[in-house]
Amino acid sequence: MSDNVKLYRRIADSVADAIEAGQYRLGDRLPTERELAEQFGVSRPTLREAMIALEMLGMIEARHGLGIYVTGNVRPVAPSADIDFEIGAFELIEARRLFEGEAAALAATSISDEQISELEGLLERMHVEEEIRGEEADRDFHMIIARATGNGAIIATIENLWDWRNRSPLARNILTRARGMGLEPRIAEHRRVVDALKARDPAAARQAMRDHLERVIDHLLHATETEAVQKAQQETKARRNAIAKRVAI
Repeated sequence: MSDNVKLYRRIADSVADAIEAGQYRLGDRLPTERELAEQFGVSRPTLREAMIALEMLGMIEARHGLGIYVTGNVRPVAPSADIDFEIGAFELIEARRLFEGEAAALAATSISDEQISELEGLLERMHVEEEIRGEEADRDFHMIIARATGNGAIIATIENLWDWRNRSPLARNILTRARGMGLEPRIAEHRRVVDALKARDPAAARQAMRDHLERVIDHLLHATETEAVQKAQQETKARRNAIAKRVAI
């Protein structure tokens, strides 16, 4: 497979190939996420991204407490552009952690008092605004830090990473799931970033930003697990209701 294919896509394609070849049949349980991550030598976020991509194709289903099961043995027939989910949410956050950590360190050496005041105001907005506007304040917060670097390439890169949240179906799918589980701007984490910038401390600003985005990755993992729990609970409730109706007849 081409080296240009994204890592999670290589894993998703390998598992899909195995399913189509009959290595795993309809109704079969796949190895656990841990076993698959070890088999492919990747992190949990990368493996989770691959599994969600296959869920979106209707080939597998994660059942909490039971495992990952094969629900379809053929990939949908569609233009390759529709199947290529582009960039996933975990990939985006990992990239943001790298770029925005360094951007925060650079910004700490050049950020103005006016920009610090803008960041303080955005912290207030994140605290009181409803979900959508709170997300807008979150984006504005990170873009002010990018602009404080004074580096056009850094600004464009970080802006593009934020824009991919809506352009990529896979990223949008995962972030929508997480939003439903309470993913929102974390005020205390953003406050640590602002405090480091106010102190003009590059090392502290870098670490605060990296820590913040690491926690976002952790939340995405938790949110996708929690969704599986809720789905299992709903299915159990539906089965109980069906049994109760049969008994009542």
